[in-house]
Amino acid sequence: MMSPSPEDSLDSVVRHATDNGVSWITLNRPAALNAITPDQRERLISLLDDASADPAVRAVVLTATGKGFCAGADLRGPSANGQPGETANGQQGMAANGRPDERIPGDVARLIQAGAQRLIAAVLDCEKPVIAAVNGTAAGLGAHLALACDLVLAAESATFIEVFIRRGLVPDGGGAYLLPRLTGPQRAKELMFFGDRLPAAEAERLGLVNRVVPDAELVATARSWAERLATGPTRAIALTKALVNASLESGRAAAFAAEATAQEINMTTADAGEGIRAFAERRSPAYRGR
Repeated sequence: MMSPSPEDSLDSVVRHATDNGVSWITLNRPAALNAITPDQRERLISLLDDASADPAVRAVVLTATGKGFCAGADLRGPSANGQPGETANGQQGMAANGRPDERIPGDVARLIQAGAQRLIAAVLDCEKPVIAAVNGTAAGLGAHLALACDLVLAAESATFIEVFIRRGLVPDGGGAYLLPRLTGPQRAKELMFFGDRLPAAEAERLGLVNRVVPDAELVATARSWAERLATGPTRAIALTKALVNASLESGRAAAFAAEATAQEINMTTADAGEGIRAFAERRSPAYRGR
């Protein structure tokens, strides 16, 4: 049985439970297709940061309830501080008369950096492997939230939409950073320029999704993958994640130097010693995440 965290009574719109070393984070605003408010965004960031720091957590699953994984930022809801015009992704809000709220130049950039970009960075920088279990529509920031995860499972009914162009907006949440690295620049531009709905099977073909499974099997598959990761050498996985994430921004010399440093660090861990002993003794290793 999963044991709910104490904070859940304070914020039921982001459910959290830990089970067998896996932190389950579940968006829970199904009526809004799990569009993210600023308060939810901050809760997600906090939970991901907590997962990084907690040695008892060795993998993370990010999923949602209802028919949508995440419809993006909640452009209609109030900001975390209750001020009108600050939306969850930092896009300029609209006043009651339909005209853009007055802003000082630089405000939107600051809101994006402090909002959507912080959320995506929290996923990318989480020291534990993060699995997205995409149960339905992932649009805009919601699509980028899924694609920032280390592994992406999608239900057969799931879809991905680069919805920004439909609203006359520029992609945020690291979309122009994430997509070209997964699909190549031409395909990324096609997805972003047209904003067409991308079915899960096509997303898998393009390399956006690791595996598509029947809707009824999504949670069980996510659990199986997460628990397998949670019994692995946690620090080696964290170092591997960091190396892969940095590889596309570094040249060969820097990548090789980072690899050598990661090896040096990893060889100080108990799990590395256990892995070598288990190999020599011809038995399965028992990793403790240390």
